[in-house]
Amino acid sequence: MTLGKFNKYIIKSLSFVFHPVIMPLLAVHFYLKKSPRFIPEEIVYAKLISLSILSIALPILVYFLLKTLGKTESIYLKTTKERVYPLLINCLIIGLLILRVFPLDQIPELYFFFVGILISNITCLIFAIAKFKASIHLIATGGVFMFFIAFAIHFSVNINGSLALMAIITGAVASSRLSLKAHTPKELIIGLFIGITPQLILLQYWL
Repeated sequence: MTLGKFNKYIIKSLSFVFHPVIMPLLAVHFYLKKSPRFIPEEIVYAKLISLSILSIALPILVYFLLKTLGKTESIYLKTTKERVYPLLINCLIIGLLILRVFPLDQIPELYFFFVGILISNITCLIFAIAKFKASIHLIATGGVFMFFIAFAIHFSVNINGSLALMAIITGAVASSRLSLKAHTPKELIIGLFIGITPQLILLQYWL
């Protein structure tokens, strides 16, 4: 493998490893492991399994269904037309997660985190209908990054290493999407804004 091919492989891998469907699981796993709250181990496993099924396995199955029906061509949803149905279905899935897996009376921090994700997805859907392709990758990483910052403030804990890692991941994913010519700088910036802003606004309800 030549150096150029290796670099291209790494760039593509970044977009795949930190795909938007994976980022909520990363955030929830981080919260359940790092939170000073006592959360029984069986609840931790139940939440992670439920989230994995609904936010990863189900969207993958939906993607293959849409691909079979000719509604989408790539898992990266390269056109705004391809984005509409997956985003709409994802909004329904997130709504189900909020109602059944992370209700307000159990873990408020995660409830508002997913409400923020829902707002970001609805905003991205509106942009897609308007023919603008905001970066879903940056929406996801930006939302998680903001949640990590809020977590540190809320519990007064030092997670500087995790924050530095998330900053590196966010930058690497943005560079990857640019290198692959999947987005323009404007689409990346707007995606990051869409991901961060709802999380920032909702801080007043749980911080």
